[in-house]
Amino acid sequence: MSTSSSSRLYVSIQLRRNRGLAGLYLVVAAFLILYALLFPGILSIGGFSKFTQNWFPLALVTMAQALLMLNGGITLAIGPLVSLGAVIAATTMEGALGVPGGILAASLAGLSIGAVIGAIVTYLRLPAIIVTLAGSFIIGGVALILLPRPGGFIPDWLSTVLAGHTPVAFLLLIVILALWKAFLATPLGLGIYAAGDNPVGAFRSGVPVERVKVAAFALSGLLAALTGLFVAAQTGSGDPVIGTPFTLNSIAAAVLGGVGFLGGKGTMRGAICGSLLLSAMINVMFFLGFPPVAQYVAQGLIIVGAVAVPELLRQWRARR
Repeated sequence: MSTSSSSRLYVSIQLRRNRGLAGLYLVVAAFLILYALLFPGILSIGGFSKFTQNWFPLALVTMAQALLMLNGGITLAIGPLVSLGAVIAATTMEGALGVPGGILAASLAGLSIGAVIGAIVTYLRLPAIIVTLAGSFIIGGVALILLPRPGGFIPDWLSTVLAGHTPVAFLLLIVILALWKAFLATPLGLGIYAAGDNPVGAFRSGVPVERVKVAAFALSGLLAALTGLFVAAQTGSGDPVIGTPFTLNSIAAAVLGGVGFLGGKGTMRGAICGSLLLSAMINVMFFLGFPPVAQYVAQGLIIVGAVAVPELLRQWRARR
């Protein structure tokens, strides 16, 4: 295949995968403009840094959730894994290995727990939603055993670097997205989409579907644990229940970004935009004076609309 033919094929695939995202980009831009009008401070380096620090954890857990949704799965253990990552970081960084040891311990915990859950789902043929629900109780219990109440030790310099007045969180997100782009060029990365879209066809094409699914769960666990590490740096301590809101928010953001529940549908860039939309939406409602209860109602209505409108449009086109 010639270079020009490969380029045309790549552009064609990208256009097909981005179909339907133009509206999302416009909505995100509108919310960001409204947010900037309500809070002009976001245009300063300090304001932008704080906004991205609040968005970064949601972006990471959305990536963790989207990884599994693209592969045809889902996890309800995201929140407890975030909490466990925060607790492990806060209880190990005071040890002999310091910060590197804490980062390594949290990363290995997330990676190994994700791999175990993935192996149970894959090889025992059990529903992911049931396994991850049971896993969430176990993981949450372990986090409470390790640290019954908020505490532990996070070095001040680490909190300053990650959650200070510089946009380090935004730079980290760019690096992670670049790594994801590189990962997609590998057989394993391509297998995640293929196995989620058509597992039988992917298997017949030589994709190791079972290993791909286990790898997706492992990477998802890693991202969730690293989110916990970042949140611990933000707050200056470990909290065994701090990850609770992230489970449903990760699903909501992925759905807002156009990622389907049945696998193979959506893109990671769409999921990231969904997390940005959810984060901006929450901030806008706060500045508009919405009470917390009204914020939850508004979020729910917007998420239902994000799922229902494309489906209604699809049915309308099919009837034409």
